[in-house]
Amino acid sequence: MSTFVLPHSEPEVAVNLTPNLSQEQLLSFPAFKNWIKTLQHSLATQKNQSHTFHASPYRLRKIDIQSVDYFGGKRLGFVKLQAEVSNSHGEKLPGSVFLRGGSVGMMVVAQVILTLQPRIPAGSLSMAELPAGMLDNSGSFAGGAAKEIVEETGLEIPASDLINMTELAIPAASSDSDEQLQQAMYSSPGGSDEFIPIFLWQKRISRDRLQDWQGKLTGLREHGEKITLVLCPLDQVWRQGGRDSKVLAAWALYQALRQDGKI
Repeated sequence: MSTFVLPHSEPEVAVNLTPNLSQEQLLSFPAFKNWIKTLQHSLATQKNQSHTFHASPYRLRKIDIQSVDYFGGKRLGFVKLQAEVSNSHGEKLPGSVFLRGGSVGMMVVAQVILTLQPRIPAGSLSMAELPAGMLDNSGSFAGGAAKEIVEETGLEIPASDLINMTELAIPAASSDSDEQLQQAMYSSPGGSDEFIPIFLWQKRISRDRLQDWQGKLTGLREHGEKITLVLCPLDQVWRQGGRDSKVLAAWALYQALRQDGKI
């Protein structure tokens, strides 16, 4: 196991690596870069006298990398770590973190297209979800969403036709004293850095084309994706896809933004 000091950290933060992870790999991992930048900015906001923790601010003291997973044996995919964050009184904040980076979710409204696919971590072979996928840190969120729609549904939709509902609903940080979080839904902020901007595509579709989509098999088979498309009426999507947080977030955003006249 090797150790290095996190660059530009004050106080110095020791990072303990696993044998199969190098300093260069960790520091270049997009999910780690975004997480550490966001955390360090949030910790810096404690300098403001109005901050809840101003009198006894918390500091990042140490990072222990516990395990890593690679995609295809080469590309770093997931990192599990323990971050020690404490104040001068020895009080600690929970710091068990699963780093996987951002994803995108897409609500396609003709009828709503859901995907049925195996989700072994949830113990399911047929989980109903919004079409979604991990961001690869190239291009825009909208471009990533359009790419995932093609992979999961076969629909080719220009990125310019997608509406970022989370961006419409969540105001951007207005000053450096605000935390610099993503304009996105955080699906499990108690344990993971994953953030998901939710996009919308609305279009009138012929009945014949809708019938072609129902039950269609899609997904990248070489990546182990086995996806079946299912069509769901908009007023029933909260029921059929209610186990998926992306479905519930998209449905709530769609209803609220329509009520406010923003879409």
